[in-house]
Amino acid sequence: MTSRSAAPLIGCSGACGGSLGGYWQEQDLELGTLAPLGEAISSTVWSSPDMLASQDSQPWTSDETVVAGGTVVLKCQVKDHEDSSLQWSNPAQQTLYFGEKRALRDNRIQLVRSTPHELSISISNVALADEGEYTCSIFTMPVRTAKSLVTVLGIPQKPIITGYKSSLREKETTTLSCQSSGSKPAAQLTWRKGDQELHGEPTRVQEDPNGKTFTVSSSVTFQVSREDDGADIVCSVNHESLKGADRSTSQRIEVLYTPTAKIRPDPPHPREGQKLLLHCEGRGNPVPQQYLWEKEGSVPPLKMTQESALIFPFLNKSDSGTYGCTATSNMGSYKAYYTLNVNDPSPVPSSSSTYHAIIGGIVAFIVFLLLILLIFLGHYLIRHKGTYLTHEAKGSDDAPDADTAIINAEGGQSGGDDKKEYFI
Repeated sequence: MTSRSAAPLIGCSGACGGSLGGYWQEQDLELGTLAPLGEAISSTVWSSPDMLASQDSQPWTSDETVVAGGTVVLKCQVKDHEDSSLQWSNPAQQTLYFGEKRALRDNRIQLVRSTPHELSISISNVALADEGEYTCSIFTMPVRTAKSLVTVLGIPQKPIITGYKSSLREKETTTLSCQSSGSKPAAQLTWRKGDQELHGEPTRVQEDPNGKTFTVSSSVTFQVSREDDGADIVCSVNHESLKGADRSTSQRIEVLYTPTAKIRPDPPHPREGQKLLLHCEGRGNPVPQQYLWEKEGSVPPLKMTQESALIFPFLNKSDSGTYGCTATSNMGSYKAYYTLNVNDPSPVPSSSSTYHAIIGGIVAFIVFLLLILLIFLGHYLIRHKGTYLTHEAKGSDDAPDADTAIINAEGGQSGGDDKKEYFI
């Protein structure tokens, strides 16, 4: 946004009044004959003390950019209005507002703010025809003006992709074109395939019949592979009016390619006596419609069918060998191989023996816990009994020394005939 102002103008539109306009036109004639127009105006302004004007009376505005269909606000300000009103006029010099008074009957144009120091108006639903220089004027002596350049951006239309007609064969080269109209200034086009950027031709620009907007176009040429089957080719338009929003079109392509196949066993490690399925997993566009099973050294072929699985209801050692599966579509054929080794049957534990083993383990654990408990209990009782008898002996007069383990006493103190045992 750029602030703009203009030098004072000699002369005025009809809104200034006939006498004022005639006065300044006369001054132009007197000085303009001897110098270029710019020098004449400058000389007129400063040659007379009555025409000196303060810079505070110079209005100022700013340039504006708006997207077509949006709303733009034009703001004009002045520091010293000198008891004059501000006025807005359009590029055709039609007065839009004079102060707070509407001059042009256009409901899109509304007054935002009107004070002695500011006049702001808004224009909604802006069209490309609204682009141009708008003038803010203040009718002082001399008349002073400021310009506001309004730029209207034309929004580009959604791009259109052409050139894709039918399915492509693998390694075939194709060219797609993209076009978008209505942008102003001219937009840029880019290409991508999925997340991969494609380098297309430079964007071509052509002016539209209205003389204001542009049509842009671009093309891209590339070779397709089987990985491109189902890929989206995207053309995007980049333009400042979109403000980062995505505006693109995609074209999904189909690529025809020869099939591939691989054999997958189920179960992965087959044993004798089991049921086995060999799945022939074919891929391609179109998908394989026919599968031929063969075993090396065996004639004729084992099976030709639309089903992709070869079934062994009950495996035998004799089923071991190398098997081949040929997957076929209208784009070609592909043969995959698998070597089958039938392992010996593995013993299957009965459910009853498993149950008994679990019960036996639980019982053994319980017995172990009980044994530990008995050991600790016996140790505790022995220590407790010995401590009890020791304390009892110390409470008697006949107690022996601490170093004596067992003492047999006969005829002890004062007629004592007792026999006592002590445990320490």
